[in-house]
Amino acid sequence: MDKKKPELLVPASSLEVLKTAVIFGADAVYIGGEAYGLRAKAKNFSMEEMAEGIACAHERNVRVYVTANIVAHNYDLEGAADYFRKLRDLGPDALIISDPGMFMLAREICPETDIHISTQANNTNYMTYRFWHEQGAKRVVSARELSLKEIREIRDNIPKDMEIESFVHGAMCISYSGRCLLSSYLTGRSANRGACTHPCRWKYALVEETRPGEYMPVFENDRGTYIFNSKDLNMVAHIPELVEAGIDSFKIEGRMKTALYVATVARTYRRAIDDYFISEERYRANMDWYRAEIAKCTYRKFTTGFYFGKADETTQIYDESTYVSEYAYLGTVGAVAEACARIEQRNKFCVGDEIEIMKPSGENIPVQVLAMYDGEGNPVESCPHPGQIINVRLSSTPDVNDILRVRKDNL
Repeated sequence: MDKKKPELLVPASSLEVLKTAVIFGADAVYIGGEAYGLRAKAKNFSMEEMAEGIACAHERNVRVYVTANIVAHNYDLEGAADYFRKLRDLGPDALIISDPGMFMLAREICPETDIHISTQANNTNYMTYRFWHEQGAKRVVSARELSLKEIREIRDNIPKDMEIESFVHGAMCISYSGRCLLSSYLTGRSANRGACTHPCRWKYALVEETRPGEYMPVFENDRGTYIFNSKDLNMVAHIPELVEAGIDSFKIEGRMKTALYVATVARTYRRAIDDYFISEERYRANMDWYRAEIAKCTYRKFTTGFYFGKADETTQIYDESTYVSEYAYLGTVGAVAEACARIEQRNKFCVGDEIEIMKPSGENIPVQVLAMYDGEGNPVESCPHPGQIINVRLSSTPDVNDILRVRKDNL
């Protein structure tokens, strides 16, 4: 089989994050509107922001896919039809859908727009792929429960123009292809309608019915147990195997994540994919860099999930629910004037701090904060109020679109 370079598909929770994904190496970005997607608690996009984001991405030849992958009820359909009419005018490259009724609406209203079938539709075999191909879908997102061997079998048994998209990085789910009722049952907020409260990350205890109020711990160690909590998927060390399986699009999870997370993961996978397609020797030689960089974003410990066979206890985290988070996002450089970088400050830092310039090319430049000025040009020693515009003089001047970040133990 001739090696086909896969698409790198990156999530965006907001217009700022979309622009970051585009600059830091995405081939395509997937976003959600203010309704009908499965990340209701993400910032998401208004129609105006979506129009700007699509235009921004298309200027750089980056594709934009819009999620509309809820499990729809009757009362959703009229509004969904209106939503699709508005999307049709904006011109996204594809719609991501799981519900057959939503699929029919989209096919009718947006006949020129590609449709991708969400992982939420439980896509686990090649007959399912053939079914969706016959309905007119261009791409199907594989269930996370599939192995690389199963994906290879799907590739060998579907039309050549049918595309396979698979998750390669990010949060996993305890439930089959994301179909979960736990949040709905415990809190009244449905995961299948975008409002998951993530009860799989909570700490649990046992209560015997005749002893109400007596909580008995279920523990792996003295901190308790998080019995449903999964590790995060990370396949950056397995690009060759993913390519050989015939996957057309490498999907990063994370429509709730920050610009720093998106920049870090997009840049790392971009370089890993590009290196591999130059030579496998180059890819192997740079493995330490990929692993070190990917560990600089927030994560819950890593796993390869189901890709190499049935997952075992190594996919679960029983003793904690917190992320590993070593770096803080300070801001993205919006302009440079008189050797000062202008940023919208996102976390507190001070004159004298050692921080890092993160470049889209892959270079990381350690610098010192020499001076800071507020929006009126007055010197300040620290910035205690995230969200304000400040000008920062560093020991090396960054470029527009560089990201400033700081290792937390440097603060």
